[in-house]
Amino acid sequence: MSRPRTNLSRGLVGVALLCVLFVPRAPAQDGGLRPQLLVSLPDACPTPDGMAIDAEGNLVVACPNFADAGRPGCLIRIDRQRRVTPWVDVPPLAETGRACPMGIAFGPDGDLYVCDNQNWPTGNGPDGELNQGRLLRLRIRDGRIVHTAIVAHRISHPNGVRVHGDQVYITVSLLPKIRRDDGLLVSGVYRFRLDDEQVAVTNTLDDPNLLVTFVTRNRDCQYGADGLAFDSRGNLFVGNFGDGALHKVTFDAQGRVTGATVFAKTDFATPMSAPDFPAKMVRAKMRTTDGICIDGQDNIFVADFSNNAVCKVDPQGRITVLAQSPDGDGSDGGLDQPGEPILWDGKLVVTCFDMVTGPDKVNTKHDKPFTLSYLEWKD
Repeated sequence: MSRPRTNLSRGLVGVALLCVLFVPRAPAQDGGLRPQLLVSLPDACPTPDGMAIDAEGNLVVACPNFADAGRPGCLIRIDRQRRVTPWVDVPPLAETGRACPMGIAFGPDGDLYVCDNQNWPTGNGPDGELNQGRLLRLRIRDGRIVHTAIVAHRISHPNGVRVHGDQVYITVSLLPKIRRDDGLLVSGVYRFRLDDEQVAVTNTLDDPNLLVTFVTRNRDCQYGADGLAFDSRGNLFVGNFGDGALHKVTFDAQGRVTGATVFAKTDFATPMSAPDFPAKMVRAKMRTTDGICIDGQDNIFVADFSNNAVCKVDPQGRITVLAQSPDGDGSDGGLDQPGEPILWDGKLVVTCFDMVTGPDKVNTKHDKPFTLSYLEWKD
């Protein structure tokens, strides 16, 4: 039986050894908005990722710091005057000595839920080994963690997190233990109660907390469920990264899943082996779906990680490219591998991950400055 490509040490960290670098032509844009620089981050934050807004209106940013393993995974805060201050370091896993905070979300009591993606830099192995990821709940007071709870552990590859009602939802981007005859990657969404602790998952279909699964059909990019968000009607939208798709998950009154369909999908279908792939890829709409967020009118904003773009998907599923940048260092505010968007203080703010390279990525290297960009956007 063939296996999905799930070893991240080959697929992400080692991809620079395989890639053919190129300079793509200037991409076309629908919206034509100009991204601007929100802040440059200190050296302690080389790879900003997930974001959330605290009770005081500060923007909290998770920094897994994959680009510099010598720096601890941390959380920082940005106030409305754009002042950047350290907040806390995320408690490391004892076995590895590290923490890798990606998606974050506040619960109703102010506790912060954190996806600790331990195996992003190492890979999970072809048989699903090294399942060390955690979902943490941190109680932070006056810049100090006063309580840490492990909601769930032994997770293959936790990525995004959202709190809805009395439950917390996380995406797991790689589930290599779930095998398909065609070798395609399976990923999914897990759901836990807010007060759950020490739930040990198996990363298989036997897990009672596994809410829904997805298959990534793009063999050139076997990376699955990533960003997630709820709309005003309580529907869950999940980005399937490699397919450039948004899936809509619906529920009945008891919270059971009643449907999981593709709501919007990229217009791109050119294989990476095609000679015109580099020229065509930057003209695609929503080629990849990393982090997502939703506004009050149920427009969905998507970080197109591979295309250095931010897209909007309206309630009818129509895709618009709001802004797109060529390869650069982000010093001018350009989108430098956007990882997650969030609506904050009249702006659509985007973290610039700026680390992953390869023949399907506009980004060609990790470099300073470490940045957040924004688009002017009124909800």
